[in-house]
Amino acid sequence: MSQTHLHFDMHIGRQKPENIRNREAACPFCFPDELDGILEQRGEMIWLKNKYPVLQDATQTLVIETSQCDSELSVYEKDHLYALFAFGVEKWLEMTESGSYRSVLFFKNHGPYSGGSIRHPHMQIVGLKHYDYLKDVEGEHFEGIVIDRDAGVTCNLSTKPRAGFFEYNVILSESGSLNRMADYIQILTHWILHHVNRICQSYNLFFYQWDGQIIVKVVPRFVASPLYVGYGIPQVGNNLEEVVQELRRHYF
Repeated sequence: MSQTHLHFDMHIGRQKPENIRNREAACPFCFPDELDGILEQRGEMIWLKNKYPVLQDATQTLVIETSQCDSELSVYEKDHLYALFAFGVEKWLEMTESGSYRSVLFFKNHGPYSGGSIRHPHMQIVGLKHYDYLKDVEGEHFEGIVIDRDAGVTCNLSTKPRAGFFEYNVILSESGSLNRMADYIQILTHWILHHVNRICQSYNLFFYQWDGQIIVKVVPRFVASPLYVGYGIPQVGNNLEEVVQELRRHYF
């Protein structure tokens, strides 16, 4: 059986804590000794079952990235950054290769427009029993103007974005360096939070297994375009080359 939609449990959803906008609310990830469902802990990083599994026919897990609630991926020390990506990708591939799921999502929300509810830095790994996320993916979604290329990793700005405007792709070849991929993603998150737009404080990371590669799409988040919401029409900026040159000027 292949699903066309995921079913969201609204009753569980109403119970979820929220402290991105409501900063007075307690953070459940700041008290690791009180967490239930821990699957593995590696230093500060914790892989655990999601206490609020809102998606039906799915196994929802979280990777708590750090013990520092107010930290953020763009400012992590390199040792921690590399350890985090190694840990997260390892657990994502572990679930993918288990054979228990039709596909496995791996993504990160940051900021008020990202779709997240908890400010404490974390990623999500979600095994979908009946939904194949790759059926909605095309190779052209990862094509773009090259920003930089090094150690088997390519960083580009998408010329055919999935949802629209500016999407950045980091493509890891089979022989590429996961640490270099992490470097590029850290650069892009810093770029989004500090240079894209003074009001942009949200982004998503989306991981894909595609054509023998691991690809991460780094997406600044704003209010969704009505053309995309209503008609599924993505838009792309007419100044991509300018954006690439400006990004290179700051970081390369």
